[in-house]
Amino acid sequence: MTSQDLFSGRPVAEDATAVLERFRASGGRPFHTYPVDEVREMYERGCAANGLDGDSLFAVSDFTVQDFGVRVYEPQARREPTAVVMFFHGGGWVMGSLSTHDGLCRRLAALTGLPVVAVDYRLAPEHLYPAAIDDSRAALNWLFTAGPVHGLEITKAVLVGDSAGGQLAAVLAIENAKSAHPRPIAAQVLIYPMVNLTMSAPSYNRVTDGFPLVADTIAWFADHYLPQGTDRTRPDISPALAELPAGLPPAYVITVDNDPLVDEGANYAAALAQAGTEVRYQHLSGYAHGLLTSAGRIQRGEQTVDDIAGFIRDRTA
Repeated sequence: MTSQDLFSGRPVAEDATAVLERFRASGGRPFHTYPVDEVREMYERGCAANGLDGDSLFAVSDFTVQDFGVRVYEPQARREPTAVVMFFHGGGWVMGSLSTHDGLCRRLAALTGLPVVAVDYRLAPEHLYPAAIDDSRAALNWLFTAGPVHGLEITKAVLVGDSAGGQLAAVLAIENAKSAHPRPIAAQVLIYPMVNLTMSAPSYNRVTDGFPLVADTIAWFADHYLPQGTDRTRPDISPALAELPAGLPPAYVITVDNDPLVDEGANYAAALAQAGTEVRYQHLSGYAHGLLTSAGRIQRGEQTVDDIAGFIRDRTA
């Protein structure tokens, strides 16, 4: 069953209702109405309360790469070459960490049987653009060149990111496809990605209140991440506006309806297809941004993690 939301005018799924009602009962203030330090702490608490429980794995190891952290989730003892999942967390480049998405990364490792490598890229406003993409690029290079350090012999990688992390994954996929010496990227999974910071899509006018992430939140994230005067149409900021090359890896793009990002995600899936990329597009009506960090409370979120794992298994078999 679904109900009609008073703010967005769109459905809210039955299994998502309780989480949304708790948010509104606590005051219903979107992320951007808090100071940066406070919203980071609040996001940590919310992900811990609503996210997936941490699956037990064979090993979880932390590494330092340049000025940021990387965490490797290994579901089993392994000596043979393997595909790897590289994960970029969401949070608008301003919040989020290894811990906010720890349960999700553990579940992906458990379901795929593959190592998951999570990137703890530096956050804004302390580290402005292009720090997040520079760190993500460096992490991908480290993954393929630092075998003696992390102990993995890697055959190929799948790039996975949610929200701002989806933007980072999309940018790396484009850059890699254009490279003279591309890495073996088997697929990309973009979960309600933030891929057009001109913020011109109609869904920005629809999702303006009543949810943790609304149109003004995206503007707040962008203002904290981008130096004043930055051209927001740059391909490493708005990959939806990039000239997409041939040879991009197969994509799985997921959008949710109660989200200012829904239109740009749908448009990007279409642009990928028009560029000749194999695309699986899934739109989830009745759900809001942050579904996967609430997958411990929302059944559809946990099912979507299963769907993503199945896609990754198919692409790395």
